[in-house]
Amino acid sequence: MILEMKVPSPGESITEVEIAEWLVQDGDYVEKDQAIAEVDSDKATLELPAEASGIITLKAEEGDAVEVGQVVCLIDTSAEAPESTTFKGGDEGGNSNAEKDVAQDQKSTPNTEEKAPNPAKETYASGTASPAAKKILAEKGIEASAVQGTGKDGRVTKDDAVKAVPSMGTPTGGNRGQSRSKMSMLRRKVAERLVEAKNTTAMLTTFNEVNMTPIFELRKQYKEEFKSKHGVSLGFMSFFTLAVVRALKMYPAVNSMIDGKEMISYDFVDVSIAVSGPKGLMVPVIRNAENLSFRGVEAEVKRLALRARDGQITVDEMTGGTFTISNGGVFGSMLSTPIINPPQSGILGMHNIIERPIAVDGKVEIHPMMYVALSYDHRIIDGKESVGFLVAVKEALENPSELLMDNDIKKALEL
Repeated sequence: MILEMKVPSPGESITEVEIAEWLVQDGDYVEKDQAIAEVDSDKATLELPAEASGIITLKAEEGDAVEVGQVVCLIDTSAEAPESTTFKGGDEGGNSNAEKDVAQDQKSTPNTEEKAPNPAKETYASGTASPAAKKILAEKGIEASAVQGTGKDGRVTKDDAVKAVPSMGTPTGGNRGQSRSKMSMLRRKVAERLVEAKNTTAMLTTFNEVNMTPIFELRKQYKEEFKSKHGVSLGFMSFFTLAVVRALKMYPAVNSMIDGKEMISYDFVDVSIAVSGPKGLMVPVIRNAENLSFRGVEAEVKRLALRARDGQITVDEMTGGTFTISNGGVFGSMLSTPIINPPQSGILGMHNIIERPIAVDGKVEIHPMMYVALSYDHRIIDGKESVGFLVAVKEALENPSELLMDNDIKKALEL
């Protein structure tokens, strides 16, 4: 029996995916539920599992864009498994997939050590430039291949080297190669959304700075006990997420978005967190952040970040979100203007923490400082609200024990 495998729907509103990579070859025997391909949607990269066991016939090439419901391969379910084939490197019945891959690599990869010709020894007679010419050209920073030789067989002579003039505009050395590769569907979609955000929103950015000393002191005092109790680290993201939740309650317009001629406001906070995955930027969502504690936020951030890193994140986990937090500080960014994640109306940018001198009660002190940025859609968020929101975030971060923990640190950290 021949089974037609069709592209399943990865999520609502997705009508097309791209074959990123086939994990099997045409004619291979596959087991039911074995991952046979990776497909890119405009939101995530997903694995395509075999629906049955049998011999597979591929009907699409890597890089092809295929519609949801389109047949991408056939599986002959009447075929028997070869004796040497086992699924996922089993302990019995012959070679594992890993051994098969190694054998295939060895077969398909030429032995360059055996086939590469021995380079000919360069001498005065066989070289492109005489020793004297080489010395002169080296002093001038000119490659011998860039000089037209007048000697025997085109050899570059000393006189040629003396007359050679370094080019002022044409490169004479160094690698100038280039490569071209197709952008993944995910990367193309990210590019489209970034351009869309710039072109369809009245985006402005306001800045402030945060003295991180209070958070540093809290983490220093409680981070070991927190990690021992809950199994996750007490990071910065929980402080920022809860500070954002507080500020959004104070300025609900920032937790709104435009839909045609209407403005939609939310009484819940779904925080999108921008994380870097193997296929590019991904933005999983922390649902109902207003109901989470410090432990809850840190556990959810860790779970989503690991799933994004391992390529296991689902479309549903990245759908929605009413506000975004982006942490460019992990890459060393000092200051940036983050781009709104449409259709949302606001995004908070975190940056790196640097010890800087600031004035405290008329005295100069050194404190760990972070610049923060809020990009917002000016069509529904006024300057007063945007600045007030960012000030509210700053106040909560600089006084977390009172504004985020109700002056009961141990209870807030569930210690």
